[in-house]
Amino acid sequence: MRVLIIEDEAPAYRRLSNLLAEGHSELEIIDVLDSVTASIKWLRNHNSPDLIFSDIQLADGVSFEIYKQVEVSCPIIFTTAYNEFMLEAFQTNGIDYLLKPIEKESLKRSIEKFMLLKESGSTSTASVGDLIQLLERKEKRYKTRFLVKIGQKLVPIHVENIAYFKSSMGSSDIILSSGKNIALDLSLDELQNLLDPEHFFRVNRQYLANISSVDSIHIYSKGKLKVDLKPETKEMVLISREKARSFKSWIDGETLRGEE
Repeated sequence: MRVLIIEDEAPAYRRLSNLLAEGHSELEIIDVLDSVTASIKWLRNHNSPDLIFSDIQLADGVSFEIYKQVEVSCPIIFTTAYNEFMLEAFQTNGIDYLLKPIEKESLKRSIEKFMLLKESGSTSTASVGDLIQLLERKEKRYKTRFLVKIGQKLVPIHVENIAYFKSSMGSSDIILSSGKNIALDLSLDELQNLLDPEHFFRVNRQYLANISSVDSIHIYSKGKLKVDLKPETKEMVLISREKARSFKSWIDGETLRGEE
């Protein structure tokens, strides 16, 4: 089986090559590439390998850029120094990871996973795009608090104490879990880009809600949803038919689709 290695560190390549030669003679290394640019060119001009070992951080960029530009039909095993918090993202079909320096037993487990996928015919990497989005989102820093003026005081408001934001004539109001209302000189569009989409969802033009504020969800007419927030709102909060699916995915913990 044909293996492509994407790695810009010679010691790391030599170690992986030696481990493959020692215990996995059925795998043939067909090429070694050391950059994003070279990898994109190679994949566009050659038949797909059976398996790719791909470092994440390359000399000319991050290897995810390769898979944004070229559709890859084989499994990928990423070699990475990412911490465990990041590595939870790799638990997907057709994708695995190895921590550097690569250990013999870890490599064996990854190759066994690849062989099982190949035997079952399930070698799709359709989830690579979702993986890239998730890692990029995890790397982004979201606001954890807002400094607001209350009377003559400046007070920090932590986002976990915010139930939802309500649009108010080009700016917005913070509604705390306690029910207190505080004016904020930011629009909902601006806030949506500042807040973690795992916790906040733009339910409609008027409301940006913290998941902890969602009390109940009701089926409404024509595919819409009615959401009861806490503290209780004065008006009915409706989610359009177009947004209903992504909202339900967000509630169900599918944060990537919840960003829509």
